[in-house]
Amino acid sequence: MEVNPPPLRVTATAPAPQREKLADAAYAALKASILEGLLPPGVETAEQAIADQLGMSRTPVHEAALRLQHEGMLQVLPRKGVRVLPLDPEDLRQTYEVLIALEGAAAALLAMQAQPAALAALSRATAEMGAALTAGDRAAWAAADDRFHRALVEGCGNPKLARLAATATDQAQRARALTAARRPEPVVSAEEHAAILAALQAGDAEAARAATAAHRARASAEILAVLRG
Repeated sequence: MEVNPPPLRVTATAPAPQREKLADAAYAALKASILEGLLPPGVETAEQAIADQLGMSRTPVHEAALRLQHEGMLQVLPRKGVRVLPLDPEDLRQTYEVLIALEGAAAALLAMQAQPAALAALSRATAEMGAALTAGDRAAWAAADDRFHRALVEGCGNPKLARLAATATDQAQRARALTAARRPEPVVSAEEHAAILAALQAGDAEAARAATAAHRARASAEILAVLRG
């Protein structure tokens, strides 16, 4: 069913006139809206409607849509617009297998290095998750959880690993947002994040790898069970 898009998550200020920067701004707005569920799975909308909302021409929106199609988030429909793709449980299972391996490696690398900025970011995200859990704010918890996992891979000192993990991390964020209301309170996740952080702070690479992989494996099984159900 085609609909006009809801208010998109516009992450850029007034876009620069360059075509590439306009496409980047459209990409950021569309991607954030998909990840946060503002554009839910199955929704169809015209590229021109998105362009009108973002205050730009259709061309940069089309370029952004093609990038997101390559990342597996939407489908470009010729002469119709775009359709947000549903999450396929089998595809997501494979994505999580990749993410478990990459995040485990990132945690081990981070534990072996002195990266105070990365550890501080992880500590802040852990504290924010605890505060959100106490307040019963699932949206705030999910946002802090996403910051934790992104800080983990981005702070590991291996930019290539971080780039490889980026698309998988996006799909995981999307799955987490779509299933949050149907999953138990994330008490166990909070404990697992604290264990990961403790291993990183202690410089224990193997413990950090194991704790990260175990956390992602358990959480992904929970999310997949909801999607399959």
